[in-house]
Amino acid sequence: MKRLFCTLALCTVPFLAACKKSGESAGGDDQLTIALLPKSKGNQYFVTCEKGARAAAADLGAELLFDGPTNSDPAKQNEIVENWISLGVDVIAAAAENKDGLSTALRKAQAAGIKVVTYDADAQPDARSFFVNQATEKGIGDALMDNAATLLNSEGEFAIITANLTAANQNAWIAAIKARQAEKYPNMKLVDIKPCDDQKDKAQQETTNLLSAHPNLKAVISVCSPGVPGAAEAVKQAGKTGAVKVVGLGLPSENKAYVKEGVTQAVILWKVEDLGYLAVQAAAALAKGELKPGATEFTAGKLGAFKIEGDNILLGTPFAFTKENIDQFDF
Repeated sequence: MKRLFCTLALCTVPFLAACKKSGESAGGDDQLTIALLPKSKGNQYFVTCEKGARAAAADLGAELLFDGPTNSDPAKQNEIVENWISLGVDVIAAAAENKDGLSTALRKAQAAGIKVVTYDADAQPDARSFFVNQATEKGIGDALMDNAATLLNSEGEFAIITANLTAANQNAWIAAIKARQAEKYPNMKLVDIKPCDDQKDKAQQETTNLLSAHPNLKAVISVCSPGVPGAAEAVKQAGKTGAVKVVGLGLPSENKAYVKEGVTQAVILWKVEDLGYLAVQAAAALAKGELKPGATEFTAGKLGAFKIEGDNILLGTPFAFTKENIDQFDF
């Protein structure tokens, strides 16, 4: 860890060697300090990311700082990064709620000598060195749209629940859903997109409103994890279990009951704990100078090797959790 706790009084000539400057490369016997920024720390998705991140930090012998907004709040993310710049952490791994907004703070961190990677939701390319990508935008969009289309026999109205209308990764997934629908499912129609601020209760209310406003609605696709159980509860309360399908990105643990009841038909995701582990491993390797631009493969501790395409470290492809397999997973 950078010893930023050396005050000016302590950093006199006899002690200069002990005081590590902000931006100095990690190395030697100093413990690496890795700062992990979620979109919202109350979201179970990011709680699971943190679990994997802490396992990676333990394997690396690094210190992990985990902090984020209580709910999705781009301004709060910026404040936290500014604080980490003041602390002089070695490297930041960030999930950007607002791509452009957070990029400004991350560029400032880089200018201070702090290494930056992103995970889950990318910033602008010049604001980080690598993006730890859970799956390609097309892969996610196609998986969501294909699952919904299969359930509806490729026809009918559907709506989308998102965290908020400025979430860059979710907007990219929505764009991929729209492209897939236009390409393969001309008899399906997207009737509305509603934000839930990454809150289950708001997702439930927005879905209730959608069911009222669109009596022919046949499916709800959620691109944020709290939106899946929120939409499912609304469908269940409306007495439309099975009549209105629910598909989305979410954790098996948060949706198991709805899946078993037949309210939610499929939960699409990746191994979230592995995403947190990979993000911290990549951040540490970057800070140590072991991960450099141009690399085509990266070995992340116990997880083994991962492909790098350009500046994207790829976790893998999405997986569908259904009634048939959901009991096999405990995250």
